[in-house]
Amino acid sequence: MKIITICLLALSLVCAAADKPNIVVIMADDLGWRDLRCYGNTKLDTPALDQLAAEGMRFTSGYAASPVCTPTRAAMMTGQSPARLRITNHAPGNGAGFALKDSPLQEAENLRHLPLASVTIAERLSAAGYATAHIGKWHLSYKARDEQGVAEKDLRPDKQGFALNVGGHSGGGPPSYFAPYRNPTLVDGTDGEYLPERLADEAIAFIRQHRSGPFYLNWWPFSVHYPMQAREETIAKYRARGDIKDPVYAAMIEDMDTAIGRFLKALDEAGLRDNTLVIFKSDNGGYSGDNRPLRGLKGMLYEGGIRVPWIVRWPCKVKPGTTNSTPVISMDCYPTLLEAAGLPPTPDHPLDGKSLLPLLTQSPGFGRDALYFHYPNYAFHKQNRLGSAIREGEYKLIKNYDDDSLELYELTSDFSEKNNLATQSPALAKRLAEKLDAWLRESGARFPVKAQAK
Repeated sequence: MKIITICLLALSLVCAAADKPNIVVIMADDLGWRDLRCYGNTKLDTPALDQLAAEGMRFTSGYAASPVCTPTRAAMMTGQSPARLRITNHAPGNGAGFALKDSPLQEAENLRHLPLASVTIAERLSAAGYATAHIGKWHLSYKARDEQGVAEKDLRPDKQGFALNVGGHSGGGPPSYFAPYRNPTLVDGTDGEYLPERLADEAIAFIRQHRSGPFYLNWWPFSVHYPMQAREETIAKYRARGDIKDPVYAAMIEDMDTAIGRFLKALDEAGLRDNTLVIFKSDNGGYSGDNRPLRGLKGMLYEGGIRVPWIVRWPCKVKPGTTNSTPVISMDCYPTLLEAAGLPPTPDHPLDGKSLLPLLTQSPGFGRDALYFHYPNYAFHKQNRLGSAIREGEYKLIKNYDDDSLELYELTSDFSEKNNLATQSPALAKRLAEKLDAWLRESGARFPVKAQAK
């Protein structure tokens, strides 16, 4: 009994000392909601992320701010929605005035980079004494043709609050997952070096260097974005199973999980587990995998395009092995990290996210009646309709701009969005549409316009 009491006292002292926790945000690229074993895909092996979920909280209604990457990344860095930022499409997008052939609309104007005037979470944490590093994909530094005087290199992570930038520049998918990488901010390793392992090495080196803390590590793997490349031995493993539709994609997921597992082990070995908040999520819904039972894919406002895995581990704060069905969204990271670090809100900086600390600690105080999405642009695959969406409770409404039609789904009974209730429940659809329109106006959102005759 005495030993147990001493251990509990020691643990309480660790928790009490964690005034400024270390922070690690790992954001995968194009990883679908069903792409991990802990989210129901029993065909794949993802032991590291499954263990992370077992040691923390797994959100079952985690959402990306956008169905494509650049807007979500900007939203995570600022706590502001893509609509408010006017960063609504992947960079570089389709060019000003783009319209599909025979479409009545041309897509909305959109900004193609995160302006230096934006106050990022990295800038706030750096000013508070955090060592900061960005490792991996950035995709927020594209210079549009009509924006003069700012070079792409001056919009990279090292100009947005990160003291260290390894791999972050304007590119989306890497030219190759094997060295030489052809990345202007990543020194090549020996030929054949594997990118996920290299980025894990960089992340491990950073936390070891700053183990006295506090530190903020933004680790955004390029995985599992195309090109589809993985280690041959992992590909062979899934090929041999026979029931895997895409062994290369499956191998990419496991290889990413292996790299993350090695990092988490290094975090433990450095004695940093108890005072480190770890968040894992994806930047948008899946593109290369099988999103079923969700409808749609990356670039669409259906659940398959915006619902993502979201896991949080924070010893002493988050009860292990918990799940939470509350809808959360990318913008929530900014206020969550501020509160975790004991920092006040950023002055004159409107927020579209809310701190998740009440949810993480299972305390009262989290209140939000709806999530909003705005995607008035065409994805790279051009299969989507220009639209916006709102989720209130278990109801989700999508407004399509090409014909002003509405789609209404009740997500509890219709997880796959097959039964459009807009005609059956017109009053509810009208109310949600009006609520969505009011939010878009308040946010200063830009909209598609009538296509010009050619």
